[in-house]
Amino acid sequence: MEPITLTTDRLRLRNFVPGDAEAVYEICQDPAIRRWTTVPDPYTRQDADFFLNRLVPDGWREDTEYAFAVEPLAGGPLLAAASLSSRDGGAWEIGFWLAEEHRGGGYMTEIARALAHWAFTGLGCTRLVWRAEVGNAASRAVAERVGFVVEGVQRAALVNKGTLRDCWVGALLPSDFGLPSPLPYLPAPDLPART
Repeated sequence: MEPITLTTDRLRLRNFVPGDAEAVYEICQDPAIRRWTTVPDPYTRQDADFFLNRLVPDGWREDTEYAFAVEPLAGGPLLAAASLSSRDGGAWEIGFWLAEEHRGGGYMTEIARALAHWAFTGLGCTRLVWRAEVGNAASRAVAERVGFVVEGVQRAALVNKGTLRDCWVGALLPSDFGLPSPLPYLPAPDLPART
């Protein structure tokens, strides 16, 4: 797929360009981003260049991950990154980080909603998955505000910095946004409690 641009009331989600390297490098110096996301730690300028010049274009070209740089619609600096990664059976997974000085303004919730809507209407997504290491309360708060249903904890399901970690997992379905699913959905019937 060719990179696309999405907009919200306040934000532009666009393709990353090589000129974003310095901003990505600076934002990823944030200890919280390095702690809770899978970016390398320490995060070097070479890591930013590899992300922008290799990972981002390869993801779009191979239809495996669509990464977006996020900036104010009215103009201004890069403030976030968000992506959708392909999973099996029509499912996609969302991931994101937000520059520290922009936290608390509802930006990440706005970004995640825009990506979810595009996943359901533009990608034929049947299930959007959110995962975060247990303890990443900020990510979980965003997911819950967007409408993800937290389904539980997966043990040793997330690799971060070479270590398996437990993670929360949640999902959002097209019907959660009032949209039709590309495939019929037959929820499990409520079963009586076992005695």
